[in-house]
Amino acid sequence: MNDPILEIRNLQKTYKNGPTALGGVDLQIRKGEIFALLGPNGAGKTTLIGAVCGLVNPTGGSIQAFGLDVNRHWREVRCRIGLVPQELSFDMFDKVIRQVRYSRGMFGCAPDEGRIEEVLKSLSLWDKRDEPIRKLSGGMKRRVMIAKALAHDPELLFLDEPTAGVDVELRRDMWKQIEALRERGTTIILTTHYIEEAEEMADRVGVINKGQILLTDDKDAIMSQLGRTEAHFVLADPLTEIPAALAHYPVTLEQEGTHLVYRGGDGTGKGKREVAELAQDLTRNNIAYTELDTRESTLEDIFVGLVAEREQEKAA
Repeated sequence: MNDPILEIRNLQKTYKNGPTALGGVDLQIRKGEIFALLGPNGAGKTTLIGAVCGLVNPTGGSIQAFGLDVNRHWREVRCRIGLVPQELSFDMFDKVIRQVRYSRGMFGCAPDEGRIEEVLKSLSLWDKRDEPIRKLSGGMKRRVMIAKALAHDPELLFLDEPTAGVDVELRRDMWKQIEALRERGTTIILTTHYIEEAEEMADRVGVINKGQILLTDDKDAIMSQLGRTEAHFVLADPLTEIPAALAHYPVTLEQEGTHLVYRGGDGTGKGKREVAELAQDLTRNNIAYTELDTRESTLEDIFVGLVAEREQEKAA
């Protein structure tokens, strides 16, 4: 495998007279990938990004980007990184195109009107280029933030909750833009509350909670290792107990015995096979059901399960 474009080792951040935001984070990001960092509010996602971008001073550990130590070569490193923060940050009275030009110049890039036009058109902002930013919708303002981050052609792009507060249609449009960036060779790290963003776009997923990385792996590998099947059989007649013929299945009776619920599998297809076998056994034992609802676990299920599991381990 090629050397990572970003390598974080034992990164720590403890605020003075405050909490520990990062408790020894280790993370490697591959060149050209989309990496989704999932975690609840206060998990340490924004602090981690801030440390890489020079906005937060770590209290321990090391960060290397493009093979350079971020602490010693921060100017060179920062010029190769783009950041779209959660909070909108620009002169609301300025015009769109002036803000994007300013951002490019701020990183020492020579003027390039052709590139500015290309960026604005890719984000459907060209027709709004002479509009004062204050007159734009929330979604368009978010696009301007992305345009500013792309103006200096970064090799590594951080998107911190890029679609927060954006409607579904605009969110999907942004997903397309992010995919286009990946095709250009840009490495992307995004934090998100929208689990479907990770499922839609990410090559790899990391889960962070309370300043600790709980898991990092290829998205498909996570689904394969931790995936589960859940099936709800709505019974024609309620049961008071699980029949002996079904006792070997991971099933429970719920809703006053009217629902027989299967929860099992391991992401290899075992769950689907067992649900089919369970349906056959119900028929053989003259247990009628009127409805069957089956679903596979999502990244959100996995994320919630991991956080709950770690909390239980700490409490034990």
